Amino acid sequence: MNRKYKNAVTILVIGCLICFSGCKKFLDEKTNKKLAVPNTISDLQALMDNPSKINSSSPCSGEISTDDYYLTDAKWASIAEIEQRRMYNWEKDNLFARASNDWSKVYMVIYYSNTVLEGLSTIPRTPANAPDWDNVKGQAYYCRGSSYLEAVNVWSLAYDPASSGADLGLPLRLNTNFSEVSVRANVQQTFDQLIHDIKASIPLLPVVPLSKFRPSKPAAYGLLGRAYLTMRDYENAYQYADSCLSLKSDLVDYNTLSVTDKYPFSFENNKESMYFKSISTPPIIVNTIAIISPELFNSYDASDLRKRVFFKKNTDNTYRFTGSYGGLFGYFGGVATDEMFLIKAECLARKGRVTECMDVLNKLLITRWDKTKVYVPYAATSPADALSLVLKERRKELVNRGLRWVDVKRLNKEGAGITMIRTLNNTVYKLLPNDLRSALPIPDDVIVISGMEQNKR
Repeated sequence: MNRKYKNAVTILVIGCLICFSGCKKFLDEKTNKKLAVPNTISDLQALMDNPSKINSSSPCSGEISTDDYYLTDAKWASIAEIEQRRMYNWEKDNLFARASNDWSKVYMVIYYSNTVLEGLSTIPRTPANAPDWDNVKGQAYYCRGSSYLEAVNVWSLAYDPASSGADLGLPLRLNTNFSEVSVRANVQQTFDQLIHDIKASIPLLPVVPLSKFRPSKPAAYGLLGRAYLTMRDYENAYQYADSCLSLKSDLVDYNTLSVTDKYPFSFENNKESMYFKSISTPPIIVNTIAIISPELFNSYDASDLRKRVFFKKNTDNTYRFTGSYGGLFGYFGGVATDEMFLIKAECLARKGRVTECMDVLNKLLITRWDKTKVYVPYAATSPADALSLVLKERRKELVNRGLRWVDVKRLNKEGAGITMIRTLNNTVYKLLPNDLRSALPIPDDVIVISGMEQNKR
């Protein structure tokens, strides 16, 4: 086993944006055998302080599959990766390359997390090391739970309490033993595990982390809110989003942003961001290729600054997305306060608390409104009206955040009837509500090696 440690201890993150002073080394990566066993808490922390693996691994598959953008025939044909072109059309198979793909990236984070948890089991917790010991353990639980949440949203059907005990979930790897046979848990077991992991992280994490590349207590509360929303458990989603906002509720006044900047947001200075993670960005969804849906673009009021902050006009009068909370470092897939306001507002609407729902929604939206124009607060006449308003704003606020795909699956379970449509080379492609193709196939090489059951398509 190779025990050589990587040098380059300082985390420079593509431009020396943030330093982690406590990181001394990184372990060599071996994808086909176990990593060298770390000996100290500093070694374990160094594993988690690895942005190229831990913070850059959110799946892009759902984003490729959404209706927030489209490609021209020529741009679609220009994509060299046939798997991406097939994913765009919601084809049934051959959607993942054999090399690096969403599956391998997600499970690499899970492996790192398991390595840290196993390593800590060999290091006694003492009064002297307790803060660091707890912190790195909380990070490992958070990252494992987050990875399972992201993965189940791609490779499983939408959560349905009536069928979650039978629907295929994920192989739940809870240790670093490669000889252990991979078996798919059901969806309920998968959610039980990820909820357990995120909850376990909360008492261990600080309220204010050393860096946004490390999770925090409010980020964990927020991630739980997202998880319960995905499960359509709106009471728990409300409670955890509210707990998050009780610790961190900052909002950016979009009037302070430059709408002419190429990238209006800078992730390290964005006070809404609690935990930074970027979505893998393959060629098919980069903003020089992907064109924003006219339906989405036209849904913004002229006085809504998001219309100018999020989008820039192309030479052919179409629009591209430039409003990532990750700035120039890719599409943001982390946790931020704006999402928590929207979760809380949606849950209030579903609970029939219309006035409170509108108060929460308006608190968010007034920060997005051109201050030279009159902002007329949203008002709703019924819970259904309030819910409709919140869901429209949710789509407009969380563009390219890896959440539209999950929302379509979730809302279609409630009868929303959202059919996604693409037109390519004069052929119309449709993804109907609750289509089996909404659970993407596990990469073929993983199925061949493991013998796991493939998703029905």
